[in-house]
Amino acid sequence: MMTFFKKNWSNILFAIVVVLLLIPQTSMPIKVFVSRLFVFSPSELNETESVVLQEYNWNLSDQSGRKVNFSHSKGKVTLVNFWATWCPPCVAEMPSLQKLYDTYGSKVDFYFVSSETPEKIQKFLQKRGYTFPFYIESHMPPKELQTRSLPTTYLISKEGRIIIHETGAANWNSEKVYIIVDALLKQ
Repeated sequence: MMTFFKKNWSNILFAIVVVLLLIPQTSMPIKVFVSRLFVFSPSELNETESVVLQEYNWNLSDQSGRKVNFSHSKGKVTLVNFWATWCPPCVAEMPSLQKLYDTYGSKVDFYFVSSETPEKIQKFLQKRGYTFPFYIESHMPPKELQTRSLPTTYLISKEGRIIIHETGAANWNSEKVYIIVDALLKQ
């Protein structure tokens, strides 16, 4: 029996991992862990890649169900993050986004946007101790912010220029991001 295990340990380990990935309770934490292994700081767009928001009229609902219009953020440094509780890369980047929010929550407008129910989102955030505000989409975002990928995050300058457009998990709690945000706030 020991000979069998010694010869086939890699196949046995592979089978165990596959089984764990098929079980929902173990699948999500494994996927989040793997996603965090490949998370890097987002990069600033160069001038030719960067676009300016043409329209700020975008209706959302806050966590209390009140209507909010994105136009409130015109002229402010703004971060928009599209995410979902079922998305492993979204969950993987949430701790770094919470730290960014903790640092800049009073200076930067944050929009954590989901299409899930407020109850599901609230339960998810409370379980993990996240305090950032979330919003529910009620209409399509401006065309420059439309995406089909989760997570997708935009960092927008006071002039409405998209400075960072990051698709996939990223480390938002990095010196590189803080330097960019600080520079945007000084403009």
